[in-house]
Amino acid sequence: MRILVTGSAGHLGEGLMRVLEDSQHEALGLDIKPSEYTRLVGSITDRKFVAECVDGADAVIHTATLHKPHVGTHSRQDFVDTNISGTLNLLEAAAGGGGKPFVFTSTTSTFGDAMRPAPGEPAVWVTETLRPQPKNIYGVTKTACEDLCQLFNRNVGLPCIVLKTSRFFPEEDDDKGRRDAFSDDNLKVNELLFRRADVADIVDAHLLALEKISDIGFARFIVTATTPFARGDAALLGTDAAAALARCMPDYADEYARRNWRMFDRISRVYDNSLCREQLGWAPRYSFARALRCLREGRDYRSPLAVEIGAKGYHDGVFEDGPYPVKKF
Repeated sequence: MRILVTGSAGHLGEGLMRVLEDSQHEALGLDIKPSEYTRLVGSITDRKFVAECVDGADAVIHTATLHKPHVGTHSRQDFVDTNISGTLNLLEAAAGGGGKPFVFTSTTSTFGDAMRPAPGEPAVWVTETLRPQPKNIYGVTKTACEDLCQLFNRNVGLPCIVLKTSRFFPEEDDDKGRRDAFSDDNLKVNELLFRRADVADIVDAHLLALEKISDIGFARFIVTATTPFARGDAALLGTDAAAALARCMPDYADEYARRNWRMFDRISRVYDNSLCREQLGWAPRYSFARALRCLREGRDYRSPLAVEIGAKGYHDGVFEDGPYPVKKF
């Protein structure tokens, strides 16, 4: 199968291209930025270019997007043009080409304000049934793209799977308070409990989605590391995350103490990947429990793929006050 991978110069796009290179499939990398993994250089906003690229492929994995880090540097119209119109161009080309399977990379950021309980309230248990409440233009456009995928499946039978990925980027956190209070590795390992995944697991989910897409037709799946928590832990997570973790993984405290690490005071949401594991047969390997074992043994808790890709950043310039300018709207 010849697979068109959009966003091939990005974190996930490069990950997909690296893995596909060693598979029985042929991968065509598309990106607006030239890279080692980009054969087709151009914008997904260019309908003619998109049609030509899709015409040469048997399936599409669409990862290209403007991200949350671009909210402060790009206009809302830029987000509409790239994320919504670009996705529409790809969907129309895929549908017009005889119904080429379409895997769309979305984000858990679409849930937005639905994941913000008041202080002291239980953590929100986030599944695919939670109603999105986007809090910025990024979330709005990704939600619209998900709905476009569903529309094309409903009206023309285009096989579409939406993967709502949690954090997997290696760049430092945009929250200065957290950067000051925690080391970068401490933050990222903490997040594996509820809102982070390794890029290798996310690549696996995309390729499994492509395998199962004809049988499924349309679905949305949350893609994140498997949490050790259960719904019954939500109340304690909302007030004392360390106590909740100690209850299910009491041995974490010794390694954290040895490293002078801390758990967050509270956790406000937990992403649940159960549906993806059940329906795609996805078995993510990089969890908090695995990270803890690696830390004890002096090994890198990241996948080899994550290490190979490394940090890319989101902008050509450098910002003094963080990895990117934070803007809410």
